[in-house]
Amino acid sequence: MAGSNRDSSGNKIWIPLEANPDVMNQFLWGLGLREDDAELFDVYGLDDEILSIVPTPVLSVVFLFPCDARADMEKLEEKECAPIGESKEPSENVYFMKQTVGNACGTVGLLHAIGNAISEINLIEESYLDRFFKSTASMDPLERAAFLEGDREMEDSHNIAASFGDTEASGNVKEHFTCFTCVDGELYELDGRKSQPILHGPSSHDTLLHDAAKVIKQIIQRNQDSLNFNVMALSKKMSSF
Repeated sequence: MAGSNRDSSGNKIWIPLEANPDVMNQFLWGLGLREDDAELFDVYGLDDEILSIVPTPVLSVVFLFPCDARADMEKLEEKECAPIGESKEPSENVYFMKQTVGNACGTVGLLHAIGNAISEINLIEESYLDRFFKSTASMDPLERAAFLEGDREMEDSHNIAASFGDTEASGNVKEHFTCFTCVDGELYELDGRKSQPILHGPSSHDTLLHDAAKVIKQIIQRNQDSLNFNVMALSKKMSSF
């Protein structure tokens, strides 16, 4: 692959990854997620009836949203009440990493999705993902970010996957990926731009999708003029025997 692109400040920047399950599944399967073990599915609506058709069990939820939408939601939270996460430290079992590479939020979101479901997923031994999570298990969020930024294998894989989408490389991407996951009975939103995971209250592996949908609905309802939202669920494939 050609040398890394950089923004006006000299920071590394990747091609944006498209919110497309077909693209993302091929990306993850190529990195070591077993094709017969887990898969991303589109979530076509947030009402209970539509959520009920999403394959289960759901391991994590990946959410694409306009950057302004989350900012508006955060302003509302600050005005009405203190953020939930301020009253309780996140569980040390949450796998969280910062994002220091521009346009890498799609890959960071997927790493959050896989990293917090690692006990439920059978990665191919010695595959990229298997080596990545073993190498970064004891690192802090900034160390994980630096590890990813310096990893040319992931950069090349990300850019190859991104090239299959319709999104052109740009330093002015207006959408952002985040991930919702359940760890130790709590719903966490994992955003690499934040200093730590955002705690949204009690949850369970059985209710993860519905609990995440409630938070996502609030963000969408405050930005009804925007169509730039996308929700995907990473679901475990159940054995047929």
